[in-house]
Amino acid sequence: MPVQTNDSVAPMKKKPEILHRSLVAESRLFRIERFDLRFSNGVERTYERLVPGGSGAVMMVALLDDNTIALIREYGGGVEDYTLTLPKGAVDLGESMRDACNRELQEEIGFGAREFVYLKKISLSPSYMRGGIDLVLVRDLYPSKLEGDEPEPLELVPWPLDRITELFARDDFSEGRAVAALAIAQEYLAGRFEGETL
Repeated sequence: MPVQTNDSVAPMKKKPEILHRSLVAESRLFRIERFDLRFSNGVERTYERLVPGGSGAVMMVALLDDNTIALIREYGGGVEDYTLTLPKGAVDLGESMRDACNRELQEEIGFGAREFVYLKKISLSPSYMRGGIDLVLVRDLYPSKLEGDEPEPLELVPWPLDRITELFARDDFSEGRAVAALAIAQEYLAGRFEGETL
């Protein structure tokens, strides 16, 4: 039996009322905020969330050619292992998204880019984090290297787009935002998703 989809999903009623906010803890990278809510049905709950600092973050799907993306292999402290992922980084204060993308590319894969297409902002964990990351497709790369802040050099791993299913199946490619970025980039490249030139 086919599943029917509804393109016009009705929004929830009224957003919960925020009764109180407080700072629980703070580190170099994050603040933990606690907030008490009252929902429209009268139920009250306390939530905690990570509130990242800074001016945002970007993740790039960098096309080395029409069928090859640039992956990096780097150590992930959260999973205590080396992982394959996409180039990414913070947007510095006063820096445009385009400039942040170009700087991070030069620091992480040794290339700059001439074409930047904004795809989408995605949230990382809507229940526990306020921030998200902006996904950008970059093309027309040229060799250019900047010194980065990584503790060791990152390994550039070119990967053919026509082997993307094989990449998705790898245990060392598990970062949700990288999977989402590649899925959206593929839809953009196939003409089924609109982007915005930066």
